[in-house]
Amino acid sequence: MLVFSSVSHAVLNIEITQGVDGSLPIAVVPFQWTGGVKLSDADVSEIITSDLARSGKFSPLAIKDLIANPRKPEDVHFKSWRMTGVDHLVIGEVQLKGDGQYQVQFRLFDILKGEQVLGYSFMATKDSLRSVAHRISDHIIKNLTGLSGAFDARIAYVTTEKKNTKQSNDFSYLLQVADTDGYNPQTLLTSDEPIMSPAWSPDGKYVAYVSFENDKPEIFIHDIYTASREVVSSYSGINGAPAWSPDGTRLALTLSKDGNPDIYVLHLKNKSLKRITKHWSIDTEANWMPDGGSLVFTSSRSGKPQLYRVSVTDGSRPKRLTFEGKYNANASVSPDSKMLTFVHGENNSFRIAVLYLETGLVQILTDGPLDESPKFAPNGSMILYAAQ
Repeated sequence: MLVFSSVSHAVLNIEITQGVDGSLPIAVVPFQWTGGVKLSDADVSEIITSDLARSGKFSPLAIKDLIANPRKPEDVHFKSWRMTGVDHLVIGEVQLKGDGQYQVQFRLFDILKGEQVLGYSFMATKDSLRSVAHRISDHIIKNLTGLSGAFDARIAYVTTEKKNTKQSNDFSYLLQVADTDGYNPQTLLTSDEPIMSPAWSPDGKYVAYVSFENDKPEIFIHDIYTASREVVSSYSGINGAPAWSPDGTRLALTLSKDGNPDIYVLHLKNKSLKRITKHWSIDTEANWMPDGGSLVFTSSRSGKPQLYRVSVTDGSRPKRLTFEGKYNANASVSPDSKMLTFVHGENNSFRIAVLYLETGLVQILTDGPLDESPKFAPNGSMILYAAQ
């Protein structure tokens, strides 16, 4: 599950900013629709094409450059397709069945080998067609790259809407979830007070977040299926930056109940609390390493915000991770534990960067000037972030 939060307009726009040199050429033929009218907001082949392009791993052929529109395997003339330079071809069909059910079939062909390498059939409703299309994209990506797909997933984010009042600063805050391409947004919570830091549980059933609805910051856990929710942290002072442990049994939090903001771990079953850091500085924005044994967090203990790593078990001193630049904060850890993505600030410009933990190399990914809240996709090959 992908997560970002930002103050933005109510309509979420997902923009593809960069691809990868040497991306694989592929052709996705518009799927044939039979037994019903094509749904413009659930064009399966169009969604697949967009997903493959967004992955950065593929370079889909433009529709105008398709040399044919094969519907069945026997319609595919491999010799002709080899001349277009594409390595793989996707064809498919969407057939309306009874009771509003759709059967979606697709086939993936290796043009160079001249054979089918993948093919599945799915049943879907009108409301689940987009999800099926994302699932097909994930199957294609897995088959051709070995990477698990990340498009049949959800993202959580915060947006604002201007109220119809004369006051220029009068807003409503909305906690929303949507598909990875920004479609099918659903509002989980609307509040007159700020909502911050949404974080998915590992099983995708819950979102933890900070709400100021009771005139102070509190951390809630929200069940996205039943809409029930629970306050899990309401101490005096700051209650912020919740982050789920990989096994879903704990939350890392920022609390100031004992003085300065420090990192704590809350055990959700018995609500016991363990203090992880104790320093005069500000420690915040903790995120778990995938093994659940340590946290990466932001601290001002060196005078400026930098990233540190600390064990949650042995009481050892935090280890500083970032040294380039005066501002490095809000880290997210890659699923393979090899990288951090974070906000790197320099000369009043805030950009998204990646730190390779083994070498210490830092790579700047975006242009700024105000990029924030980076999060790795579940397969570690993409980063979602907010920008202004």
